[in-house]
Amino acid sequence: MQKDIEHAIQPYDDLVENNRRRIQLLDEFAHLLYQEWFVHLRFPGHEQVRITDGVPEGWAKKPLKQIATLNYGKALKAELRVPGSYPVYGSSGEVGTHEKALCKGPGIVIGRKGNVGSVFWINRDFYPIDTVYFINCEESNLFLFHALQSVQFINTDVAVPGLNRDMAYSREILIPDNTILGQFLEEANPIQAQIIKLQEYNEKLAQARDLLLPKLMSGELTV
Repeated sequence: MQKDIEHAIQPYDDLVENNRRRIQLLDEFAHLLYQEWFVHLRFPGHEQVRITDGVPEGWAKKPLKQIATLNYGKALKAELRVPGSYPVYGSSGEVGTHEKALCKGPGIVIGRKGNVGSVFWINRDFYPIDTVYFINCEESNLFLFHALQSVQFINTDVAVPGLNRDMAYSREILIPDNTILGQFLEEANPIQAQIIKLQEYNEKLAQARDLLLPKLMSGELTV
């Protein structure tokens, strides 16, 4: 009986795992593209652009403070969460769901306490808790997301690992001209769209599996 149930739900688990691997590969590809263009400076047309001290002509290095606002997340203890449609994000990633969102997506989350400097992209409305900073939808884009993943955030609290906001604001990011930025987003946005589709598919698979399992265990459905 147990083996029959496991056999019945295994295809769901296999599809979810396969999609997770595809998501990981797509995310890695997008970040490698960012590194190729903005770390190694092998962006389209780089051969014709003068580069001085690591900054291509028409580009600029700017501190994060001039680019985006780091907002503090809001405390929401596990026992106060009401399961719902909105993901709850901490410094380790998604930690649950809630019936209400704190901010609109897409947005970026940066670990402030615990997993310091972790960076997550959230496509939909979400609830960032007090272990993270978040960047709202007006200032979020995939270029900034990948740029922040490449930033070396310094741990400034030995006893309790934490990211000081002033220190984070001081980190410099290389900002390309609008032409190159637009070209990068033309490449990155479709990749992210594929990731979103796979994530949504996995959610549906998990829901279907969770509906099927109790029916199999109760004998309502037979295998």
